[in-house]
Amino acid sequence: MTVAEVRSALARAVSDGEDRLIEADDLIARLQYRCGGDLPGTIAVPTLLETVRKARRYELKLARSITAREGADTITAWVEVCPRDDGEQGCVITLQNWQSSATATIAPGTPGHDGIAMRQVAAIDRDMAELVARLDGNQCVLSAESSAIDLNEVRGILQQGVGQRWTDLLSPAGIERRQSLHWRLLDGARLAIPGSERTWRVRLLPHTEPGGEVRGFDLLLLSDEPAPQPAPVPDEVVAEARAAADQTQRIVGREIAPVLRQPIARIIANAETIRAKLAGPLGEEYSNYAADIAAAGQHLLGLLDDLSDLEVVESAEFSTAPDRIDLADVARRAAGILGVRARESGITIDAPKVGETLPAVAEFRRVLQILLNLLGNAIRYAPDNSQVWIRLEDAGSRARVIVADQGPGLSDEQQRMVFEKFERLGRSGDGGSGLGLYISRRLARAMGGDLTVESAPGQGARFILDVSADLLAPRGSVS
Repeated sequence: MTVAEVRSALARAVSDGEDRLIEADDLIARLQYRCGGDLPGTIAVPTLLETVRKARRYELKLARSITAREGADTITAWVEVCPRDDGEQGCVITLQNWQSSATATIAPGTPGHDGIAMRQVAAIDRDMAELVARLDGNQCVLSAESSAIDLNEVRGILQQGVGQRWTDLLSPAGIERRQSLHWRLLDGARLAIPGSERTWRVRLLPHTEPGGEVRGFDLLLLSDEPAPQPAPVPDEVVAEARAAADQTQRIVGREIAPVLRQPIARIIANAETIRAKLAGPLGEEYSNYAADIAAAGQHLLGLLDDLSDLEVVESAEFSTAPDRIDLADVARRAAGILGVRARESGITIDAPKVGETLPAVAEFRRVLQILLNLLGNAIRYAPDNSQVWIRLEDAGSRARVIVADQGPGLSDEQQRMVFEKFERLGRSGDGGSGLGLYISRRLARAMGGDLTVESAPGQGARFILDVSADLLAPRGSVS
């Protein structure tokens, strides 16, 4: 490759709130058309689109080098992207130091052509993905991030399932849950995502070492359907809400958490990439530092989620959406999500067996949230190589699920305090916020149930979630 020309040129373009070019000088317009885009139209240069998206989302001025293909040439340029200051969403793009380098032409069907095409498709898919998860060489989850409204639930499932194969957490169409397949057979699989009405496609982009060995993957979720938009809120509802608001407005969940969640998730993803040595060989001490950074990031994300949930459950308008559920199935799902974390400490989770059922009337995701909190606490505080039990009780008009551990137990005084807000019973440095049990009890009571504890010092603890039974459903075996 030889340099054909170097220009010290300046071009300007403007994008809108949907990352579309709405006006552009000739140089940028030409590149937009050559890359398959329109004017106005979505930015067609993948590296420029990524830069504009970041600048718009984080309201920051960004400057970096971009590359693109223009016919047989490779374009390298320095761009500055700045959020618009005219009150409109979008960015102002300034392109400088344009450099065009002649690239050897590779005709279709000759060696190398397919590789270039695949890289271009992968770059486009990476930019268009609405969820990105980092996987290790065994396709086990390291981290996940997404800003799509209808992917919140699956993002939480992947984040809770760190260390597990992604196919154990999601179910690609036509593939058995326990089946271990080569990644190429999973690339392109269709997915039905919990919490989303859209259809999704999986892309697995491998990270390879010079010898060709795969050391990790980026898992992308893509959909050809537009993202759902929040339903418009009637003006009178907004006015009433504002009139009723006081100093305890939900600023964390509505304003702070959305801004912080994605950059923190990116810190975690990058730290996990370093820890797993996906970017190449690294000294063990630096890998350990990266693990500490990732753990601290996970703690921050957990704290954000807890504070957001706290605002929700304490708001006057909070309510749940009860439905007919199977407590045994929810318990098995919770045990599956936290199974890897338990095994790391040698802890065995004894969950309800397949075939056990206990019908109840409650909100599925809230019950799962409560059980994940109870199981997470049991795993955190139980001794290594011990056991945690999940038991079901059919009490007529009530259905109960019990999480019991072999931990140090609680005194009478601790049992009275354990459900209080920010209460951690004197523990420090354990990664907890002191909000989980408080929120869980509020959720249980909002569903018409309750969350209680039975314990004694040195005899472990039994946390009991009690909800309404589904008396119309057939009963299964309950241990």
